[in-house]
Amino acid sequence: MTTLSDPQRFARAIALFDAANAADPNQEAGKPKELLYAERMSEMLERFAPDASEAVRLACRAQHICRWKIPRKDYPMTPEGYQHWRTTLYKFHADTAGELMRQAGYDDEMIERVKKVVGKRGLKVNPETQLMEDVVDLVFIEYYMAGFAAQKADYSEEKWLDIIRKTWKKMSEQGHAFAVSGKVKLPEHLVPLILKAVQ
Repeated sequence: MTTLSDPQRFARAIALFDAANAADPNQEAGKPKELLYAERMSEMLERFAPDASEAVRLACRAQHICRWKIPRKDYPMTPEGYQHWRTTLYKFHADTAGELMRQAGYDDEMIERVKKVVGKRGLKVNPETQLMEDVVDLVFIEYYMAGFAAQKADYSEEKWLDIIRKTWKKMSEQGHAFAVSGKVKLPEHLVPLILKAVQ
């Protein structure tokens, strides 16, 4: 279990993150969508890496913070538009998390550390960023891949294999092992494709 530098300060930051996400007008399973996502991120982190650092715990809880404020529809429906939207989101999430951490009493050093992770800087080289990316992908596989598949029912098998491989490529070896260990609920109808993609 992680030793927190100041449990009360950590609890304040989590409460501020959750209060921000509770304002999401979009609902899923009877909860504000991004609050539910944040809770799923924390729960998956606890399953996958219970000894994760305080910075990663904070980053996972804030990874999608206030995402609805920057909707995809505000950017061109092109690959370039998608990339611009994603990079804008990374900075927005990192800055929002940093501001709320400051309100909770965190110093600049920890704020910058968390912002680096939330902003997905140093993927594959910063272990904390990579750990959060693994959790992001595990949450996607367990909770969102099936819904995504339903929306994209016209996708060919080749397109699906490409999506799964891209997700897999972002993960670490530990993430790969955990995903197929039986500890993550895989969408049943996609299991053959997942196994085909990763073999």
